Amino acid sequence: MSNSNAITLCNEERQRCEVWTRVMGYHRPVTSFNPGKRSEHTERRHFVERPAANTGQAGACDSASAA
Repeated sequence: MSNSNAITLCNEERQRCEVWTRVMGYHRPVTSFNPGKRSEHTERRHFVERPAANTGQAGACDSASAA
């Protein structure tokens, strides 16, 4: 996509994005957190899970189904 197709918005056209997160088994908006929980949320480390590498070795599930 080239920059000529990029969408630009004026500040008047923007709106606040509400962020939700899972806490104690249910989802809540971060804006409803108390100051301590909000601080804890900003310190969280996020990760991206990568698919497992296919090593060609049979796993426990594979060997059981092959028998």
